[in-house]
Amino acid sequence: MSARAGVISFPGSNGDHDALFAMKDDLRLDARMIDYRETDLAGFDLVVVPGGFAYGDHLRCGAIARFAPVVEPLRAFAERGGPVIGICNGFQVLTEAHLLPGALLRNHSLEFVCEWVNIRTEDARCVWTHGVPEGSILKLPVAHGEGAYFADDETLDRLEENGQIAFRYCDPTGEVSAAANFNGSARNIAGIANERGNVLGLMPHPERACDPLLGPADGLSIMTAALNALNVAV
Repeated sequence: MSARAGVISFPGSNGDHDALFAMKDDLRLDARMIDYRETDLAGFDLVVVPGGFAYGDHLRCGAIARFAPVVEPLRAFAERGGPVIGICNGFQVLTEAHLLPGALLRNHSLEFVCEWVNIRTEDARCVWTHGVPEGSILKLPVAHGEGAYFADDETLDRLEENGQIAFRYCDPTGEVSAAANFNGSARNIAGIANERGNVLGLMPHPERACDPLLGPADGLSIMTAALNALNVAV
């Protein structure tokens, strides 16, 4: 069985080509770009909402992108159980579209951060962590100015209870600490899933860590997890 992947491209996206490269060249999937004006996602097995600055991040990150024509078919795709991953700006779009709870706020330093960080896999029930052992430490790059995850305490408690926290920022040994929480995210959260476990949002960029020729390839474990859940050979 082969999977067909789609990467949504909004005006201002800059991680769309990285994600498409990862899908086509690293994972060897049948993949293509999805224009933000498209209204039909039939035929796709998984969808990537990539990083960048959709609509220039005007008003608020993801606030305008949520009204793009492609978002309603994306919502329907997710409601059917289709695997969706929102990376960086894509995570912001998913929260603005209410496909994931919470919001992404300015980094507590009020500065743009571009560096490699460590995250720890917290729950393996999400399709995007399928087969990734709980407690695995992944080294991935980040590049954002508004990446501090925020939600009220009731929502955070619910995420904890439902096993929806997929990743937390940690040090190289896996310790979750204030020092490792470079952007000030609530409870060190780096990524969350919806209740069904088929939609994942995270601020680090797994698609930029898939080729060992370019550096650490820990992102492959995330990008291939959904394929494992779909029983697709890579």
